[in-house]
Amino acid sequence: MVTVADIVAHLRERYPESTAQGWDAVGLTVGDPAAAVRRVLVAVDIDPTVVAEALEWGADLLLTHHPLFLSGTTTVAATTPKGRMVHDLIGAGVALYTAHTNADIAPGGVNDSLAELLGLADTVPLEVLEPVEHPDAHPGSGIGRVGTLAEPLSLRGFGELVAGRLPATEHGVRIHGDLDRSISRVAVCGGSGDSYLDAARRAGVDAYLTADLRHHRAAEAGAMPGAPALVDVAHYASEWPWVPRVADRLAAAFDVDVRASRLVTDPWTVRLASTNLGGSR
Repeated sequence: MVTVADIVAHLRERYPESTAQGWDAVGLTVGDPAAAVRRVLVAVDIDPTVVAEALEWGADLLLTHHPLFLSGTTTVAATTPKGRMVHDLIGAGVALYTAHTNADIAPGGVNDSLAELLGLADTVPLEVLEPVEHPDAHPGSGIGRVGTLAEPLSLRGFGELVAGRLPATEHGVRIHGDLDRSISRVAVCGGSGDSYLDAARRAGVDAYLTADLRHHRAAEAGAMPGAPALVDVAHYASEWPWVPRVADRLAAAFDVDVRASRLVTDPWTVRLASTNLGGSR
């Protein structure tokens, strides 16, 4: 019999919880370690639609990338959205485990999955994790990844590659730069990555793909000498490639059914084209 504890131990070995950022909240959030596991659902987000999918499919364990309680809470009352999810999970006997920033930095984690989906070769971390500060980290751990495309593409072509391989969202793919620029060496950072714009420039890449780029940071970074082209995608989409990858690994390691959730949980559900032509570039 496979238990919650068995799968948690596997995930902790692959994504050591001690390597998560200090502000993060990873690990087992809901559930009994001794409970049996026959079905595991993997998703980016923990939200009511994902919980409903877990309950409808009969999952015993829900593995998400984003934590349910990233900041402190004083209630899990069923009258609150997060409290309702906790009640529903407990009532159905579904455990909840989260691997967040520890899965971002680990080899084979979120950033390697993103780089692999885009066909990047010879990848290395954008910023290496110092082993002195994180003694439990696996070799090769670090923020983001830098790699090389099999064949150079124009920036437009690279943007089309990204749009064709990441999950479709209303956010889509936003690009800053000359669309005819040749792109060969690329940096990626799943999730919010504008803190690493300077690191991407120092790495000498042709393009930097991430999510949640802020207006001023993107404008300043794009104007710097030697700046890479910028490709901004939805936060959810940038981290989703990890979902089927970790699902496949769990299915190979344990005699359980594993499903990669295909629900699009990006919070933006509609995008309208502007019709006011008063502005100009």
